[in-house]
Amino acid sequence: MHTLIWLRTDLRLHDNPALAAAAQAGTVTALFIAAPGQWRRHGEAPAKVDFWLRNLRELSQDLGRLGIPLKLLTLDTWDQAPDALVGFCREHDIAQVHANTEWAVNERRRDDAVAQRLAEADIDWTLHHGASLLRPGTVLTGKGDCYRVYTPYARACRERLRSAPLRAVPAPRPQTAPAWRADPLPDAFDGYAPASDAIRALWPAGETAAGDRLDAFADGVIDAYRDERDFPSLPATSCLSPYLAAGVLSPGQALRAAQAANHGELESGNAGAATWINELLWREFYQHLLAACPELSMHRPMKPETAAVPWRDAPDDLAAWQQGRTGLPIVDAAMRQLLALGWMHNRLRMVTAMFLSKNLLIDWRLGEAWFMAHLVDGDLAANNGGWQWSASTGADSVPYFRVFNPLSQSRKFDPRGAFLREWLPELAHLDDSAIHDPSPMERAAAGYPLPIVDLPQSRLRALEAFGNLPKA
Repeated sequence: MHTLIWLRTDLRLHDNPALAAAAQAGTVTALFIAAPGQWRRHGEAPAKVDFWLRNLRELSQDLGRLGIPLKLLTLDTWDQAPDALVGFCREHDIAQVHANTEWAVNERRRDDAVAQRLAEADIDWTLHHGASLLRPGTVLTGKGDCYRVYTPYARACRERLRSAPLRAVPAPRPQTAPAWRADPLPDAFDGYAPASDAIRALWPAGETAAGDRLDAFADGVIDAYRDERDFPSLPATSCLSPYLAAGVLSPGQALRAAQAANHGELESGNAGAATWINELLWREFYQHLLAACPELSMHRPMKPETAAVPWRDAPDDLAAWQQGRTGLPIVDAAMRQLLALGWMHNRLRMVTAMFLSKNLLIDWRLGEAWFMAHLVDGDLAANNGGWQWSASTGADSVPYFRVFNPLSQSRKFDPRGAFLREWLPELAHLDDSAIHDPSPMERAAAGYPLPIVDLPQSRLRALEAFGNLPKA
């Protein structure tokens, strides 16, 4: 019997439940459906789409060595997916289709339509769980609700993971290849230019690259993770987020590596490993919220009362933030890093998000969209969760009266200005104190702008805007 694995954001051989199930059921073919029109609707970053394509090339070779051809269907939007998938299955005599579940609203609607169309064509359709540690909807409060506070959620996850440790799913065994061959992959998908050389060099493609990066992190860097992770000039983070977002690396693989570095512990033991596991659980938390709360896929705040925040219409301020021209060095350096590398250090994601949503009082959704349009690791659940946390609109978000001071953050986490000098070369000659907040004369000499906002006054404006909201 011929079976199909429909690959989405699970571009890997190992620890892939849908691929393993398809291979066990018959002679398997792999399929990737490109939908550039849909991606544009979702605001997917060119760097991210290029990363998908580069990983598909690596995966096609890996699959080919197992006798599994990778086929490509190119559509415009997912509305075309049900009929296209049925046509593909009939053409290739495929009786079963397997895929790993995706949890955002449009993805779920797509899969519901596909399930109905395949059933009408008498083709089996099975969804598997491969995108998170625990299946969304299975970690619930005592009342049977989705957790909306992180700490008890994480406690429940740890209890589940201790009592039933995750087992790795093996890669498929080699098979006799079907009659058809793998499809050639394009140099780029329609409307999406290849990523820059800098981005491609920083994010090499393939499971081997992801595994090497995970091993290097778990073998030493993780030990100092708790103490050094907030310093953007240090190589102290895993830089695995693009591989997790594209499914080149599974969350289970990441968790098992961290536990192996911590003698099997989840919460105690090595402080660095325990802290990183905590970050994996935050990622999990946002995925479970996305699955439970469809409004998060629809640009709505988790806290309904915050829909009434009087956001400013300030296109010039928004453009200055987007291009790294706010006059706040740590904000500008971070935004330039994003534009150049398709990635931003996590501490700086919080700093820049809070500056936009609080100091500039600009709608967090504009920042969320800007990040998604540039991040190679863009993930709807994590990006939305992070933005709503910073903007005080989300589940278990920071209290609205807590507003990061970007100057204090800069001096605390980049005390010698190493990160600032890397991304703001016009200020590199300033001393370790002046570089965080240059004088008007120093700014003029360097061609660097004055701050676009007064920090104390903007903080008071944000407190008033949020403090006057109707109580939930």
